Amino acid sequence: MKLRQFATAAALVASGVGALVAGNALAQSKEQFFPALVYRTGAYAPNGVPFANGYIDYFKLINAQGGINGVKLSYEECETGYATDRGVECYERLKGKNGGATVFQPLSTGITFALTEKAPGDKIPLITAGYGRSESADGNVFKWNFPLTGTYWVAADVLVQHVAKKEGGLDKLKGKKIALVYHDSPYGKEPIALLQERARAHGFELSLLPVAHPGVEQKATWLQVRQNKPDYVFLWGWGVMNSTAVKEAQATGYPREKMYGVWWAGAEPDVKDVGDGAKGYNALALQHGAEPNAKITKTILSTLHDKNLGTGPKAEVGEVLYMRGLSAAMLAVEGVRRAQERFGKGKVMTGEQARWGYENLSLDQKKLDALGFAGVMRPISTSCADHMGASWARIHTWDGKKWNFTSDWLQGDEQIIRPMVKAAADKYSVEKKLTRRTPEDCQS
Repeated sequence: MKLRQFATAAALVASGVGALVAGNALAQSKEQFFPALVYRTGAYAPNGVPFANGYIDYFKLINAQGGINGVKLSYEECETGYATDRGVECYERLKGKNGGATVFQPLSTGITFALTEKAPGDKIPLITAGYGRSESADGNVFKWNFPLTGTYWVAADVLVQHVAKKEGGLDKLKGKKIALVYHDSPYGKEPIALLQERARAHGFELSLLPVAHPGVEQKATWLQVRQNKPDYVFLWGWGVMNSTAVKEAQATGYPREKMYGVWWAGAEPDVKDVGDGAKGYNALALQHGAEPNAKITKTILSTLHDKNLGTGPKAEVGEVLYMRGLSAAMLAVEGVRRAQERFGKGKVMTGEQARWGYENLSLDQKKLDALGFAGVMRPISTSCADHMGASWARIHTWDGKKWNFTSDWLQGDEQIIRPMVKAAADKYSVEKKLTRRTPEDCQS
């Protein structure tokens, strides 16, 4: 029996099915440890699973390519169920394992709020690509937070710009009605301040319609939409809330082409079950969309999935949330690669050294193209003051079968966003008795 069990375990490792467990059981000091906070169960699993699969697949790919300048990666998943308390438990459980965590990616704004209080003491950076605290773009206050590629204030601003362009200019928004249907959580509330600022500036009427977790009951919300007849609905949902909203819009006759989701409400799980009923529905793309033809997608398929080493189903490779996880892992890896340029190539980086790498990212188009992300992402450059690095997005639209880009690149307006970021960061620093970083600290 023992011999048979050993043979089975060996076969699992060889096939890649047991790669996650084996990769961590055999973790050595020469390995860079990346904990993975995931939710493969619960109400948000349909969206959490493809992200997690893309995230892990990228680490597998880097290992198959020899690691980061020879340093192999180890990783371990911890199930949060999208619950803040479980996210904190996972953080505490994993932060010291395998020589210490390199970086955490909470994949939840609520968990991000909680870990923002812990990361400075533990000296572990947080990457919150496209989510988290919008004011954490200010690296002079939030030394350990990195909302790389965009925040919810960027997302809200880009949506306002886009609908204004459709109307013929920002001045044409005066008297218009925009409804925000949002997940009643820290995540869903993030865009409100920016939308209120834009409403004051341009004279549109903003209505706020919260939806309770997990979002399966929205009939009262859409009754309000039908009564108020907003010109546009912005959807800040996640998981089952998104498809439910699209179905309710269809049932109440609200035009899907007038609906715009944030980038967490614009993936295949949000619309596939609705099919043609979702046709015309729009959402932001966090730079990338569905990328079945990208070089990185083809590399993942040939290196992993064609050899039965992939983490999830082959069919999801290249889909929106799979690409989101893949891109998030790429950012995590490239921060370490950047840190090695300063602290020693071929060495394992500490969390503090990795933090310097994330603060000094310089992913130009040439580097992105070499990584296989040509056409998928735009350049990202961070600094002590700017922990976001890029503020570009696009709109893609569901045609009943697939997502298609339907806008040019749009950029958040820094004249609106930057003062809001500084004011909120200053308020946080006063509340937490923090001082802004000095030029000397920015070099450390």
